[in-house]
Amino acid sequence: MLRRLRTLPLRVPILFGAAVSLSACVSLGGKTPPFLLTLDAAAAPVAGEARTASEAATLTILIPTAPQKLRTVRIPVQQDNASIAYVKDAQWVEAPPRLFQRLVSETVAARTSRVVLDEGQYLTAPGDQLAGQLMEFGVDAATNEAVVVYQAMLVNTGGKSVTQRRFEAREPIGKVEAKPVGEALTAAANKVAVDIAGWLGS
Repeated sequence: MLRRLRTLPLRVPILFGAAVSLSACVSLGGKTPPFLLTLDAAAAPVAGEARTASEAATLTILIPTAPQKLRTVRIPVQQDNASIAYVKDAQWVEAPPRLFQRLVSETVAARTSRVVLDEGQYLTAPGDQLAGQLMEFGVDAATNEAVVVYQAMLVNTGGKSVTQRRFEAREPIGKVEAKPVGEALTAAANKVAVDIAGWLGS
């Protein structure tokens, strides 16, 4: 159910195993998948709640950078150090970096007292800025797990200090198919988002 690539390229609506079962999930086609996947935050801000903050209390969460294999709507499957495939019939509504940024923003806003801004709002009072790299957001075929790895960089107001921290979460997958992979990545992404919120709120 995956196609091999020679190079690296949640609310989950309806929204891998041994080498033999994995190869059945790899494919190269270009047909439209039966549904699209997205990320759904487990925690979200309360509707109608208003917050006011000085610049020092605001937080701008930037869209993370990502390697080429994640700058696509497909879900990569790392088979070994030199081979990547993608999950057949699985496609995000947007590339993972943007989906992940929204998920983290909602989670941080829900679990902390911060006024959270995105890149389109930060020009007036950006406050602290959370940047980083989404290093992994796909399937590890060796362990049959969904993996999310995010290297965070927190720059305080005025850019006087920078703090880095790495976050990682893994979730087991049954079959390497669109629905279970999407659900597992959503769960792992939410775990990372909660850890980030705990770090920023401490």
